[in-house]
Amino acid sequence: MLILTVSSTIHRRYHRKMERVKNSSFCFVLLAFLFLSTGNVLETNAKVHYHDFVVQATPVKRLCKTQNAITVNGMFPGPTLEVNNGDTLVVNVVNRAKYNVTIHWHGVRQIRTGWADGPEFVTQCPIRPGGSYTYRFTIQGQEGTLWWHAHSSWLRATVYGALIIHPRAGESYPFQKPKHETALLLGEWWNADPIAVVRQATRTGAAPNVSDAYTINGQPGDLYNCSSKDTLIVPVDSGETNLLRVVNSALNQQLFFKVANHKLTVVGADASYVKPFTTSVLMLGPGQTTDVLITANQAPARYYIAARAYASAQGAPFDNTTTTAILEYKSAPCPAKGSTIKPVMPTMPAFNDTATATAFTTSFRSPRKVQVPTKIDHNLFFTAGLGLKNCPPGASNSTCQGPNGTRFTASMNNVSFVLPSSYSLLQAHQQRIQGVFTTDFPANPPITFDYTGNVSRSLWQPVPGTKLYKLRYGETVQVVLQGTNIFTSENHPIHLHGYDFYIVAEGFGNFNPSRDTSKFNLVDPPLRNTASLPVGGWTVIRFVADNPGVWLLHCHLDVHIGWGLATAFLVENGIGELETLEAAPADLPAC
Repeated sequence: MLILTVSSTIHRRYHRKMERVKNSSFCFVLLAFLFLSTGNVLETNAKVHYHDFVVQATPVKRLCKTQNAITVNGMFPGPTLEVNNGDTLVVNVVNRAKYNVTIHWHGVRQIRTGWADGPEFVTQCPIRPGGSYTYRFTIQGQEGTLWWHAHSSWLRATVYGALIIHPRAGESYPFQKPKHETALLLGEWWNADPIAVVRQATRTGAAPNVSDAYTINGQPGDLYNCSSKDTLIVPVDSGETNLLRVVNSALNQQLFFKVANHKLTVVGADASYVKPFTTSVLMLGPGQTTDVLITANQAPARYYIAARAYASAQGAPFDNTTTTAILEYKSAPCPAKGSTIKPVMPTMPAFNDTATATAFTTSFRSPRKVQVPTKIDHNLFFTAGLGLKNCPPGASNSTCQGPNGTRFTASMNNVSFVLPSSYSLLQAHQQRIQGVFTTDFPANPPITFDYTGNVSRSLWQPVPGTKLYKLRYGETVQVVLQGTNIFTSENHPIHLHGYDFYIVAEGFGNFNPSRDTSKFNLVDPPLRNTASLPVGGWTVIRFVADNPGVWLLHCHLDVHIGWGLATAFLVENGIGELETLEAAPADLPAC
């Protein structure tokens, strides 16, 4: 039976005109057919969920120190949102903090609702202190774990939370139903204001200070000072199978994740189901999510859930600490009075264990054969990596504290992306405002070189610009993402807004089409929104440009996007309402 939830605030209205039909029985049959065949328009049991997000400063104590952190509704992490596939979210964000803010719904397709995507100066201008904006969007065809976070400067260090998408009402998971579900958000913590940390780096041109701790659901865990009493406990009964929804919400660090003595069966990633596979370790880049089943089949005890860095950049500083939570069997023996039983600790991979990271990322497959684009309209080759900007003569040493008196920068295809400040890119596109951006982002690097070898210093300085790449609605796209060894090579989590894409291949060294095309998986590649670009290597993604708007493509290490490791696709409207970007909301923040 089809049940419709009607609300006066739902803005989509569906009007159908029918000619008079003399035969009343034919009219009845036609009406019944139309009613039952509108599943693509009116969702079965679809609901509208209303939330208020108040962004504010909140005293938070971690690592023995209390400081004012920017939070949503006074919570760190922020509230978990739970919906079903097909539901609509209406989230009113009020900014009571001292910083500009936007909220990005990471991984949500935002079909025709690009105004709700959230990246600052890309799809909207920021919500100023004292201002507000209501994000309205519908979840369409996605199930699993996503998340939301601030997309303005480094606010997402503390402004983030889980977005859990259950199957449609009456439908079930394509795997064993778990007894319990737990979201585990991996984060980073600074004993400082993260905005002050990035502003200092911007001033000096040097790399920002690394974090002081990693966290699981906001708590550092037993291995840090002043943290044991608040360590997260995940209780289990012997024999039960539970679902862990793991999110890397860290700002700048890929992370290994393990549960001592327990195997993990991966069943989903980035709100797409995958062909199940079993592993003892996960590796997630910032932005990525992984859903795993875990069976409590070990001796009743307490086992550490642990995460620590996968640090692939040779010689670069990183936070080498380990965050922990505890998987606690309810039947675990109690310690004798006055004593404690230390949980079992997993053996973590070495910080630079690229082999383990690669074995994990290359294990993903879609559950069945999928329709991968094979006729490609745009065959693109994007380099991605760091750079060093020479300081002009007479510049203060205090502003040139990068290597050898330079400033750090980053780029794609030698263009260091610069955000506008007077308009958002989407506004400028829709209103045809000139001078905000150009659409001449190069389809290939301006110079061909040995990308992962010893790169000439003459290629270390990218050119700043706000260049977009234009696509017509419905065109097919292949992007070869090629890492570079400029200054250093490292793993980059590359995120595309507004789209999922198929990862058809990855490898090391320089991509060679004559050699590497044969490695493409065009049968059952995984569908993701964030790809791990291997250290000193390449990744190939494919998608269809079926969502009009301006969509950011960037490294999800926030230090890198700030340096310019980004570009954006401008996807033009197609034909008719369903292929056209919706009108801008009346409350869209002004610049």
